[in-house]
Amino acid sequence: MAFPREAIAYDENFVRRVVLLVAEEQVELVVMGRPLSLAGSKTSSTDFADEMFVRLSGALDLPVVQHDERLTTTAAQRSLSSAGIKVKDHRSRIDSAAAVVLLQHFADSRNAL
Repeated sequence: MAFPREAIAYDENFVRRVVLLVAEEQVELVVMGRPLSLAGSKTSSTDFADEMFVRLSGALDLPVVQHDERLTTTAAQRSLSSAGIKVKDHRSRIDSAAAVVLLQHFADSRNAL
């Protein structure tokens, strides 16, 4: 079953915390967002995500995949608003909600094949 986790702060212990969480939860696949511009070109955020992908791929003994995360935050904001959550409360939930959208898009793309 796919589900998002609370966002893990990026610091010097990030990779170690992800490795521990993956082991603890018996994760079989890690899906990472790959931020691109709306036109599909790379950005500075893409470069950072690509570097993190390489680091996590090397630290984990399971598949790590990147998936296009364009418009996931927008879709998450709409979903939170539709659920009656006030805009001022979106900030604390937006990353997890966007992760839900990302995972759903990833699952849908795999099922379409």
